Amino acid sequence: MTANDIYFFKFLVSNQVFYRTKFTYALVNIKPLVPGHVLVVPLRTTALRFGDLTADESIDYMNTLQLIQKFIIKTYKADALNIAIQDGPEAGQSVPHLHTHIIPRYKTDGFGDSIYSKLESEDLEKEYKQFEVRKQLYRDHLKVAKSELSQNDADRKERTPDTMQEEATWLNNEIQKFIAHSNT
Repeated sequence: MTANDIYFFKFLVSNQVFYRTKFTYALVNIKPLVPGHVLVVPLRTTALRFGDLTADESIDYMNTLQLIQKFIIKTYKADALNIAIQDGPEAGQSVPHLHTHIIPRYKTDGFGDSIYSKLESEDLEKEYKQFEVRKQLYRDHLKVAKSELSQNDADRKERTPDTMQEEATWLNNEIQKFIAHSNT
């Protein structure tokens, strides 16, 4: 473990990161729902929920979300975005580390609101038993059928580290150009 290592929960994701600030980073997703589906995450791994951010972290987090939102729309020529925080297991949060999904959307993608079902995941960490128990209790009481557009997390293809690092490198180059152009 080095000072430059970046973790999403307990997973080393340094090679997936394409943008970093003092308190926040943006990374490519291991199992993106669509091309350009990225995450914005606080560097502090003990920030489990949105309310856990300090005032300085909150400002940095929101500024980063706005930058990445503009960047993803331009880079992926998106008509719109879903910007989603699943704040707690009852809301579908599957990893106990605050993160925001930024998902490009298009007039013709056909997902509608079913995109939220696609965000659900089954892979909670065993160390967070309370989190897992709360999520299971919520699922036991949930009576809503999943959309036919929904895909189980296990059915989505995991990308290789090389593929993610290649995308992160490309996005890092593109965001540097985007920031330079935005400041002129």
